[in-house]
Amino acid sequence: MSGKQRQFSSVFTYASIVIGILVLLGAVFSEQFGNTSGAIGAWISDTFGWYYMTVFTLILFFCIFLGISPIGKLKLGRPQDKPEFHTVSWITMLFSAGMGIGLVFYGSSEPLSHFLSPPTADPETTEALAEAMRSTVLHYGFHPWAIYGIVALALAYSQFRKGEVGLISKTLRPILGDRVDGPIGTVVDVLSVFATVIGVAVSLGIGAMQINGGLNYLFGIPYNQLVQGIIIAIVTVLFIYSAWSGLSKGIQYLSNLNMVLAGLLFLAVLILGPTLFILNMMTSTTGAYLDSLLFNSLDVAPLNEQKREWMHSWTIYYWGWWLSWSPFVGLFIARISRGRSIREFIFAVLLVPTLVSIFWFSGFGLTGMEVAQSAPQIFNMPPETQLFGILNELPFSLILSILTVILVASFFITSADSAIFVISVQTAFGRLNPTGMIKVIWGLALSAISFILLLAGGETGLNALQSAAIISALPFSVVVILMAISLYKDANKERKYLGLSITPDKKRMREYMNRVKDEKNK
Repeated sequence: MSGKQRQFSSVFTYASIVIGILVLLGAVFSEQFGNTSGAIGAWISDTFGWYYMTVFTLILFFCIFLGISPIGKLKLGRPQDKPEFHTVSWITMLFSAGMGIGLVFYGSSEPLSHFLSPPTADPETTEALAEAMRSTVLHYGFHPWAIYGIVALALAYSQFRKGEVGLISKTLRPILGDRVDGPIGTVVDVLSVFATVIGVAVSLGIGAMQINGGLNYLFGIPYNQLVQGIIIAIVTVLFIYSAWSGLSKGIQYLSNLNMVLAGLLFLAVLILGPTLFILNMMTSTTGAYLDSLLFNSLDVAPLNEQKREWMHSWTIYYWGWWLSWSPFVGLFIARISRGRSIREFIFAVLLVPTLVSIFWFSGFGLTGMEVAQSAPQIFNMPPETQLFGILNELPFSLILSILTVILVASFFITSADSAIFVISVQTAFGRLNPTGMIKVIWGLALSAISFILLLAGGETGLNALQSAAIISALPFSVVVILMAISLYKDANKERKYLGLSITPDKKRMREYMNRVKDEKNK
């Protein structure tokens, strides 16, 4: 058996064992497992909150540096490589994989939650409203996409420019050498598979709960685990078929559909909601976000108990959650970004999703707060039905709610088949075209894990595994830092070799000026 086969076998075997044990614990001892993982997660937030804030900020500025430096001229691939996907499809695919279900699930509920319990302001005041919008944009803006971007960039550079296989461990070769082919590499890859499987399984559970919540609100269909299991089973067939059909068909088409449906829903809420208020606050929120970006990027509120507790529940929690998702989203974005320049990649990944998040949360968050103040029962609804309660107060509520259910299901499928592709690549020794059978196995496994967690304890079971994913984010943050260092070391070496610089080469400039002068004299 070759070394490659042995490493494939070990990554698949070890990841399956670790995931199986944790899922079994979550299913059989859901309360104890939830309490233990929750306690560890809280300790990490208390102890390493400053570390998470620092890492995210440094990675963000490192991405900006790469984008504006001469390194940004390098292409993710060979000089003759062209992008595989049209720019619009490329953007919709990276966005659908990165935050699809989260935008719909938290589009109204997070701003409403911050409005009731703001970081520093008094609840339910104009100051609380402004803080709610600024905080929500912070959580979905530049920072998470910088983490996704650096992981994706390191993978794409290593894979398409240096000829490595598509494994996270291989991106560390510039600093670890051939040790990435041994146990160290296996540990890194197992950790990334674990974070991907658990993170996506939790998201699938959340998606099933919101679809069930919408059907219950609209048509009176019971809200229970049996219905959620049926939803998971139906969607499983769809996303396995989509994953089987490949990136160029299933995922690309679904991603484009997602953005069309999301655009229609956003326009409807913008027009039917408090339009002028949304546009004004959207502008102000953007300014406030940019104005306070550096301070809020590093503020851990050591002297403000209210904000510190809020940050542990939200910002620190989100930073750990985005880290746990970064292997999945990063590898997927890397796969679809061949042929792009580093500069094009960086600014598209940072700017476009951030702008969309500002638009989305302004529309749904502000409409939600406006509607909820005249219909206070919305404040007490669970997150999975809150959006439907808000839409119920708007004209054409039935049409909008049905559109929302379809959008959640579409995002559900897109996230799942993207995850199937990524996990299959990671457990097939980085091959970019894993077999259909591997995709089917992982698709069934993801669905089974989601359903077992729902059976074990619903949100309790999901939260337990969510905490486990956040715990795994702490060691994986070290991997992300090493990936950034490796990328810079390798790319800067190539920049020097190609003679790329911010200032023109003086010798070449003199030769050019002399040639121009000679031509002019002629």
